[in-house]
Amino acid sequence: MAPPDFANARTRHQKARSAGLHPDYWYPVEWDTAVRTGQVVEIVFWKRSIALFRGEDGVLRAVDDRCAHRQLKLSAGQVKGCNLVCLYHGWEHDGDGKIAHIPHDTFGKQVPKSRITSYPVQVRYGLIWIFPGNPSLAGEKSVPDIPEMDARWPSVPVDATWHGHHSMIIDNVSDFTHAYLHEKYRPFSDPVLTRLESRDDKVFVAYRTKVGGDPKTELVLNPAIDRGSIELCYSYPYQWSDTGGKIKHWCFVLPIDERRTRVFFLFLFAPDAYRLPFTRIRMPLPLVRGMLRLAKRAYILPLLDQDRVAIEAEQEGHERYHDQPIPELNPAVQEFQRLTISKWEEALA
Repeated sequence: MAPPDFANARTRHQKARSAGLHPDYWYPVEWDTAVRTGQVVEIVFWKRSIALFRGEDGVLRAVDDRCAHRQLKLSAGQVKGCNLVCLYHGWEHDGDGKIAHIPHDTFGKQVPKSRITSYPVQVRYGLIWIFPGNPSLAGEKSVPDIPEMDARWPSVPVDATWHGHHSMIIDNVSDFTHAYLHEKYRPFSDPVLTRLESRDDKVFVAYRTKVGGDPKTELVLNPAIDRGSIELCYSYPYQWSDTGGKIKHWCFVLPIDERRTRVFFLFLFAPDAYRLPFTRIRMPLPLVRGMLRLAKRAYILPLLDQDRVAIEAEQEGHERYHDQPIPELNPAVQEFQRLTISKWEEALA
């Protein structure tokens, strides 16, 4: 038997694992460099297909991924000028979702006033963001501020599509009790929860732990950085962490459906976070950026892949045993799930 949908879920765990994310926020959907001029791509926000395209003027636009005529996917069509053309009859749709042109005989009739939904789009931090909710609220909400990106801190961008519910990812990146999973890389060890505070749409968490215990990491990290604790926050629907004000990350989830999530990570490092091995000399920025490219392949991606494997196994377990009780011990996870549920109830209302 499949897990219950949100309306029929009985427990907190079931509700959290079937909840969507509130659409009245900005969500990253793709890297800016991934959509070329004249290109259209399909992106999905919680079972809703959206056609994202860049017109010949270089401007990004997003509309429902369906032709207003026969409902074919517009992402299967092509960009013409600043319009999106359906592959079937060649009907053109502009960035506002209106039918802009019909290339065939209209039998004496005017171009229909039918239109499809369009979505606000912006680019920030190298990511394309879409506002899938009420467009009148797009100006009131904002993409989270990441001043370290504006200050051009060395960074490592990562994205992947994981076969797991978005709440599992939030639980994973904020719950440090799974240190056992990462024994090989030891990004953190012996965590002890020292703070748990829920305020508005945020859950603040802190752990006393050793961050970055791998010997190769120890060799190049600035010893002056306080790595004895870490602060994290589920700032709905985003997540971030901070180690000593010098090592930070952001996690953004794009919910596809109850079983799939695209996740975007930005790992950020202060310019003085690294030293030349066996010295106290600050590592030059070009060398830091080169080292981080290597670290991405050798350390960060394998580490995240361990999380992916665990989350996908958890998703499989949830689908099989969703009716079994879950003895969740970490009170922080309970708060993450409570917030996810309450915001989805708000969206449904």
